[in-house]
Amino acid sequence: MWTSFLLPIKPGRFRQLEISTQMRLSTRLLFLSQAVAQVNSAALSTVKLDYGTFTGLTNTSTGVIYFRGVRYAEAPVGNLRWRAPVSPPTTHLGNVDASQYASECIANTQTATTSTTSEDCLFGNIFIPIATTSTSALPVLVYFHGGGFESGSSRDAPPENIIQGSAKPLIFITFDYRVGQFGFLAGTAVHNSGDLNAGLLDQKAALEWVQRYISKFGGDPRRVSIWGESAGAGATMFHLIGDGGANGNLFHQAMGDSPSLSYLPDYNDPFIEGLFTQFAGLAGCGNMNDATTMACLRAKPVNTLASAGARTNANRTASLFPIAPVTDGSFIRERPVEAFRNGHFARVPVLFGSNTNEGAHWSASLPDPNANTSSPDATETTVYNFIAGQFASFTQASFQTAVAQFYPLSDYNGSFSLQGQQMYGEMRYICSAVLIAGAATNFGLKAYQYHWDNPILSSDHGADLNAFFDGTQTFDAADQELVVAMRSYFTSFATCGAPVASNSIAWPSAVDSNGSPRILLHPGDISLENVTDALSARCAFWHGLSGEIST
Repeated sequence: MWTSFLLPIKPGRFRQLEISTQMRLSTRLLFLSQAVAQVNSAALSTVKLDYGTFTGLTNTSTGVIYFRGVRYAEAPVGNLRWRAPVSPPTTHLGNVDASQYASECIANTQTATTSTTSEDCLFGNIFIPIATTSTSALPVLVYFHGGGFESGSSRDAPPENIIQGSAKPLIFITFDYRVGQFGFLAGTAVHNSGDLNAGLLDQKAALEWVQRYISKFGGDPRRVSIWGESAGAGATMFHLIGDGGANGNLFHQAMGDSPSLSYLPDYNDPFIEGLFTQFAGLAGCGNMNDATTMACLRAKPVNTLASAGARTNANRTASLFPIAPVTDGSFIRERPVEAFRNGHFARVPVLFGSNTNEGAHWSASLPDPNANTSSPDATETTVYNFIAGQFASFTQASFQTAVAQFYPLSDYNGSFSLQGQQMYGEMRYICSAVLIAGAATNFGLKAYQYHWDNPILSSDHGADLNAFFDGTQTFDAADQELVVAMRSYFTSFATCGAPVASNSIAWPSAVDSNGSPRILLHPGDISLENVTDALSARCAFWHGLSGEIST
């Protein structure tokens, strides 16, 4: 398509440089104009399903048809609260204007609904290339947003850079799912009179919806990849191990940016029962038997539940995301570390990675000064309180071992903040990517791991999303080259099964139990590296504590 040559930039490393960017741009514009010419005769601007007919928004300037606010389940209100979603909807919707986003799910930090949030929030957004027809059979990329399972929205992931950055056409889909107390309230009462992990069951229902309906939008249900960031990446991890690893029929590849290996106690653990009791009491449903409590909660106004959840969260001043998934014995039968070690996960190729400074700034957001390592009065005990605030069963003995053997304060120039940051970032995010990529490799699957390190755009948690969802932002030359390559790597994994970027280095699949080699995504230096022996040892330590810290 354009002329290029290889120029050595370091000994043993080559980089492909483009000679004619203008020729490439002209070719892209020609392709877009040809696609636009087909809109009137072939494009899928209206799609008829068995429960409604949806008309999307066709945008010739972006080359995308937007189907927003497509209901995939009944409103989870009243008696459907804390139950598995009813999907597909049982009510015929007639003709639906699908040009605008629907309501977002209520965040745990909200004390009441807003003009853009509602309990009725189980909607998806399907974005298709403008020339797609009903027979295109395009690969599909489904994205679940992050937010600690307590907040977030599908609106956080606009599709333009994904669809336009892909060398081959694909369909991009985002779904909203219940979060906070609406999606992850747990305890014996919920177990006995409802369904645990309702938010994850929403996601599973969304994937079943894709299998049933995506061909109507020109997609191929046999080529579905799932993707997410933070809690969304944690969700893709849970779908890999969900139902004992039996859900590979719902997707054929999985991707995750900074997968969250969160505290995952049993549904009837004292920590979880304490959250339920506090929430029920604040909602005005305390001191009842299980069935009566649940009936009371299902009858409450939505804003009563919103306020009770926000106040429950606010009372946990040392915890970041206390209301989250639990081990339910059904969908989540084993915790992730055990499941990946035992091979109880869907046998599909994976692409997972993490950022250098995953643990930065989290502690500084905590209102409890005894767990805030940024406090000028912070001590070693503050660091312990920070970690224990996220993993309630973490013991002082294990903390002392971690400090003595793996995170001595001298390695961090005496900074308790940096010490705690490194512990938290590795145990929750960095080592999770190592775990998943390594396990897939151990069981003979293709696995790709990355390491985002960016002093310009930041290496903190979530900073890599700049590459995908930044709208029309223009970067400096080194970062622009990086984000273009990343869009190509990630979308080509979805379309072709291997991450490829025509203007960058080859990204090989991993060959060892640490998921090495992994690609270093650094502006001006996209290269390969191995997980160090030191990091491998620290990850082995944390994963060795999986029984203690419920991971």
